[in-house]
Amino acid sequence: MLNLLKDFAARKQQAHHLYDGLVRRAREPVFFARFGVADSLDGRFDLLAFHAWLALKELKGAPAAQSLTDLIFTGFDEAMREQGAGDMGIGHKLKAMANAFYGRMAAYDAAKDEEELAAALAKNLWRGAAAVDARARALAAYAGQARQSLSRSLPDTLDFGPLPTI
Repeated sequence: MLNLLKDFAARKQQAHHLYDGLVRRAREPVFFARFGVADSLDGRFDLLAFHAWLALKELKGAPAAQSLTDLIFTGFDEAMREQGAGDMGIGHKLKAMANAFYGRMAAYDAAKDEEELAAALAKNLWRGAAAVDARARALAAYAGQARQSLSRSLPDTLDFGPLPTI
């Protein structure tokens, strides 16, 4: 029983470490300043969802994947409460966020190549941008490099590799 509790505590601590790294990467100024993602709740949500997709894709099936997902949604809940959402409407808003989050996961998963991923990123990060541009292509290339770095570092550490450039 004691070992089970130790394992649970270790998994929880690991998930918090991964979540902190995920949020830190998603909030890097380069995404807002150089790539033009809106520094707003929507922009931050989309960058977090994109980076969560990268990490969760590599963690698929690992116990840390569910723990990390739970923390992501706890973070959504806390952010809404900080913005003044009350208990009465929070369930509805959280459901909408879950639908958006998993919709993005599905769109990124469905991309067969970098060009399709760039189109999905353009749609989500720049809210329906009609054309795939250099920013979207650079982030799609970054996704491939980040997945390689994550495959080497997870589940112990969250290393996305170098920040993207444009």
